[in-house]
Amino acid sequence: MFEFDRDAIPLAARMRPQNLDEFVGQESLLGPGRALRAAIERDAVPSMVLWGPPGSGKTTLAQIVARTTGAQFEGMSAVSAGVADLRRVMREASARRRVGKRTVLFIDEIHRFNKAQQDAILPYVEDGTVTFIGATTENPSFEVNSALLSRARVFVLQPLSDGDVGAIVDRALQDPERGLGDRAIRLAPEARDLLISLANGDARSALNALEFAAAMTQGRDDPAIDAALVRESMQRRASQYDKAGEMHYDIISAFIKSVRASDPDAALYWLARMIDGGEDPLFIARRLVILASEDVGLADSAGLPLAIAAQQAVHFVGMPEGFFPLAHATLYLATAAKSNSVGRAFSAAMDDVVQTRNEPVPLHLRNAPTGLMRGLGYGKGYHYAHDDYDVAQLNLPPGLSGRTYYRPGTRGAEKPIVDELNMKKRRSE
Repeated sequence: MFEFDRDAIPLAARMRPQNLDEFVGQESLLGPGRALRAAIERDAVPSMVLWGPPGSGKTTLAQIVARTTGAQFEGMSAVSAGVADLRRVMREASARRRVGKRTVLFIDEIHRFNKAQQDAILPYVEDGTVTFIGATTENPSFEVNSALLSRARVFVLQPLSDGDVGAIVDRALQDPERGLGDRAIRLAPEARDLLISLANGDARSALNALEFAAAMTQGRDDPAIDAALVRESMQRRASQYDKAGEMHYDIISAFIKSVRASDPDAALYWLARMIDGGEDPLFIARRLVILASEDVGLADSAGLPLAIAAQQAVHFVGMPEGFFPLAHATLYLATAAKSNSVGRAFSAAMDDVVQTRNEPVPLHLRNAPTGLMRGLGYGKGYHYAHDDYDVAQLNLPPGLSGRTYYRPGTRGAEKPIVDELNMKKRRSE
């Protein structure tokens, strides 16, 4: 039997699975015959980093590992723990090891430990004093020291499916010992669907909202939870966006690629995700300015001043109204003709700058403000383009004669540029 003060322990903690059979989700890791499940059941668990979104079961899995293998569970959060706490735990783990007792060291949010703190764990992982399990919502390739990462297996946990969250919610409603089963609470079908949707794959978020909604039914003749009560309890969908983490880079990448692909609906969706997640609006505006030159470019040169105007407008009016100019610029750039000729042309020119000798400026292109310079031939033979437009004149260093860096695109405003450049070339031949 589980003994606890029901009022003191949150529902999500009471319903935490006690073994692998109770664990819901992550079938690719913990399903029958999977390597991680087999390692846990054989008591051959390696040190590991569990990478996954909130509420996907990282802490629960670490506790199950310790319980299944008969090890002492030592958990700490990287937000509040320091090197002194680590040393204390390691001393205790060493003493335990001498009497044949093993220790699972679980560090939540391992990405928040600095290099020195992560390095302090290394010797104890190497000599087997502890089995290290780190949990992170951030890409461990960027956030965990390579030395520690090389001594641990990385397992990726996925967001729970709606079916998984639904199973967890149903279990909490039915379990009379740890859950709400002794209270005969009814969850209307539409309320259940809404709760699962708003949880966004986060079991803890779903259970916290369910517990709050259940508390609101106390004293009522009919302890039923409807959709309105679920919405009030949840307030808003659980967001996985972290403007300082990997999701920040993934979503801005999706935003840029959607604008580039001329998909205004997708671009607006990713814009809304960033704004909903609290992204810096000026960061978005800067990306729009870059997009205006990189992907729209000369196919629609009005895109760049419009993006600059959006940046200035956001800076001036702030949020939340700043979404108007951001959406305005996003829609304009997404629906504009596209050309990447600006970037291609500059890259080609830069390649020659880097890979060839820096030749002197041809004499006829040099400025000649003094008689000495004119006497040396500076400026001699220069054709003023406004007067001699059709005269062939070498403007590149002789060693690069004939190079073509700018190749206009075939869309939008660049179409006539192609014709104009070809016509000029024919006239000067």
